[in-house]
Amino acid sequence: MKLTMKQHGFRIDLPHQTLDIDGDETFGIRPYQLMVSSIAGCSASVFRKVMEKQRLEIDDMEVLTEVERDEQAANRITKITLTYIVRGFHLDKEQLEKNLQLAHKNCSMVQSVKDSIDIVEQLEVIHLNHY
Repeated sequence: MKLTMKQHGFRIDLPHQTLDIDGDETFGIRPYQLMVSSIAGCSASVFRKVMEKQRLEIDDMEVLTEVERDEQAANRITKITLTYIVRGFHLDKEQLEKNLQLAHKNCSMVQSVKDSIDIVEQLEVIHLNHY
């Protein structure tokens, strides 16, 4: 991966897309947003794979993120709360919570930052009904 300086921030040219990074959202994704989305995306992907391996069917999943930062220490990220909203029929919340714990242990991004950023994961299950 190569970052190239542009008038505002930097650009990464990837095989299927271009990503602009800048401290000002007008010109690109902010670095902390990139980090949070990487952690959330990795964790959600591993969670999904765990569910697929167990043949648990879900209809939809969203991940909401909340970030806490320390303004006194270079505005570093201190805590990320990931709230998983899972929708489906016949969902077992206890099983989903176990799967989420397994995803936490197997997500490379979470494991890379676990000693410096508090990662909190919450699960909300929405049971769908057949009409």
